[in-house]
Amino acid sequence: MNALLDVILPVFAVIGLGYAAARAGLLDRGAVDGLMRFAQTIAVPCLLFRSITTLDLAAVYDARLFLAFYLGAFAAFALGFAGARLLFARPVTDSVAIGFVCLFSNSLLLGLPITERAYGPDALEGNFAILSIHAPLFYAFGITLMELVRSHGTGLHPAALARQVLRAIFSNGLVIGILLGFAVNLGHLPLPGFLFSAVNIMAAAAIPAALFGLGGVMVRYRPEGDIKTIAMVCAISLVFHPAVTWGLGRFVLGLSTDQLRSAVVTAAMAPGVNAYLFANLYGVATRVAASAVLLATAASILTVWAWLHILP
Repeated sequence: MNALLDVILPVFAVIGLGYAAARAGLLDRGAVDGLMRFAQTIAVPCLLFRSITTLDLAAVYDARLFLAFYLGAFAAFALGFAGARLLFARPVTDSVAIGFVCLFSNSLLLGLPITERAYGPDALEGNFAILSIHAPLFYAFGITLMELVRSHGTGLHPAALARQVLRAIFSNGLVIGILLGFAVNLGHLPLPGFLFSAVNIMAAAAIPAALFGLGGVMVRYRPEGDIKTIAMVCAISLVFHPAVTWGLGRFVLGLSTDQLRSAVVTAAMAPGVNAYLFANLYGVATRVAASAVLLATAASILTVWAWLHILP
């Protein structure tokens, strides 16, 4: 019960406050969008930049950690794609988007604060290692696959596809923050003290602003139709992905306790808003994506509690 009260509920209380503020009209749509834009394009990239610059890459970049999390993630995509296509007879483009929702856990806005509250700030190194390739890898995979499906038979040139993928990836603020962090870390570039202090101030605002904004964004979502497909997505995201990661990490790859915690908690998060934005970008399966983000986020209060009890 302590994990629920002390670790999980405070995080979701901030989301709930954002939801209530937007619902009551204290923040209009423009204000919520502005807050989320600040969080996703400025504050969170500053958090990632700071974390990557100080990360001991040789110590935390362990292939076993990446295999445990990312094999689980891509297995979740495959299961979601197959379920959408074979069980629910969705078009191929819809199936790609639904698989992407299963793939893209909210590792940043939910995974970081829950891991920190459960195990302390020193337990976040594995989370940041996973996050350092999370967005670039998944965006590259999802966009490439969707563009290939959409362009089937149209003769899209590989160079044009490559440009679309690279433009989408390298225009993302999170990716820019990560790349700048790598540049400073690997290049051993000194940063002026005042500049790093400014980055610290911005980074401190990242998670509270993002969680509050996430609640405000969720006011726009309504659980509508496709309930079986949405239930499948929630089950894959909240149960299947972390179960695969836990099994691989504990019984196959021999992760340390800290690595196992980071990988499983990250895998156990509900789909993030970016999963909906991906579906909305292509105009496919948006109702499933929006409803899955909303319902899985609510359900994760209990499922994350269960995973925290299972983990050592």
